[in-house]
Amino acid sequence: MSIKEYRTAIEARGGLLVVKNTPGVAFGDRVRIEDHAGQIRNGQVIRAADDEVLILVFEGTDDLDLENTWVRFMDEPIEIALSPEILGREFNGLGEPRDGRPPVLSNLRRPVGGSAINPAARTYPREFIQTGISTIDGLNSLVRGQKLPIFSGSGLPHNRLAAQIVRQAKLVDQDSSFSVVFAAMGVSYADAKFFRDEFANSGVLRNVVMFINQADDPPVERLTLPRTALTAAEYLAYDLDRHVLVVLTDMTNYAEALREVATAKGDVPARKGYPGYLYSDLAELYERCGRIHERHGSITMMPVVSMPSDDITHPIPDLTGYITEGQIVLSRELHNQGIYPPVHISPSLSRLMKDGIGKDDTREDHPRVAAQLYALYARAQETRNLASIIGADELSERDRRFLGFADAFDQTFVGQGESEDRSIEATLNLAWELMSGFPRDALTRMNETDLAKYYHERD
Repeated sequence: MSIKEYRTAIEARGGLLVVKNTPGVAFGDRVRIEDHAGQIRNGQVIRAADDEVLILVFEGTDDLDLENTWVRFMDEPIEIALSPEILGREFNGLGEPRDGRPPVLSNLRRPVGGSAINPAARTYPREFIQTGISTIDGLNSLVRGQKLPIFSGSGLPHNRLAAQIVRQAKLVDQDSSFSVVFAAMGVSYADAKFFRDEFANSGVLRNVVMFINQADDPPVERLTLPRTALTAAEYLAYDLDRHVLVVLTDMTNYAEALREVATAKGDVPARKGYPGYLYSDLAELYERCGRIHERHGSITMMPVVSMPSDDITHPIPDLTGYITEGQIVLSRELHNQGIYPPVHISPSLSRLMKDGIGKDDTREDHPRVAAQLYALYARAQETRNLASIIGADELSERDRRFLGFADAFDQTFVGQGESEDRSIEATLNLAWELMSGFPRDALTRMNETDLAKYYHERD
């Protein structure tokens, strides 16, 4: 390692520092900056040339006296120490402890940059992960190695839902080791405290690694935090053979930090001011999850995206949808009705659901139950629209049955308690209870074996 030290900073703007006459400095190098007061700040080289380099300063460039600022290039990438002791700990975006405990001591250190999994080394995502939430387990099932984002909006309970998933997520085969890596970017102090208390009080903290960047922490640290979290996840999955669920919240804060830095760098803006490389930058993160041949562990990801103005065509959810394998969409209308979790099942989907459900994974009737519920709910939504035009009293008896089904479905299947952990058996049995309000011949997606075993027509 060849450390180079300069006092040739010439410009500071928006969290970026320009240093001239720096030959031999490489892109991605870790930087330590000592200001005139002796305070140390951390940075990373994001543009390198012999005549000058551009440094991303994680603590910001406020109050820097350029003439009295020493810039030390460490000739190494940003790395974090890794050991089994990271479980139950809380870190910042650089892997430094936030819980008041000592740093992790380990000879194993890895760069946070990582890389996407080689497509030739990937194995197809399979096997069911139970979240205890009916709208996910029953209709949009999560499988090991999948990327399944949650699309939310301002004021919707995505943080509560994310915390519930972390508390309840488990594997159907209890013999496997399961861990959660939770990464929060730009959250308020109250939200950060909520997550800490939820995980500690529920007893899951010993299997959770937390990476937290609060709203008053440096915004540019949010660019490193998900990479640091994913490096920890890769260690747990591929070194310790654990099945890891990564929850990233909120990717909108990450993208806004990226836009802020891109604007300061002078990059050409694209849609809504975000840089043109937003897609590839998001893909660089999302594609680090999956399963690898001849490795027992896996990484499953659930990023949370809050859609500005509830616009699902906004660049962040739009590009996320291209990269990931489905989405869970939260509904403001259901939230206003007091239904939790307010999952809107019509636009929600899990593209890999078929590979994690059925006889050997959940139950033999699961695929057909999900298809039947979607068909009944789609028809019920049409009936709701008709009732809003002509009035419920003018509906036929069959249509009123669909209307009653829609209300019961929203209240009892979609709605559940924040601490209610439903097994997949309980979810499927609840679905049959709702479907049994229809005559047998209306359940066209079910076979005779399913009907004989699970159907009980109501009087």
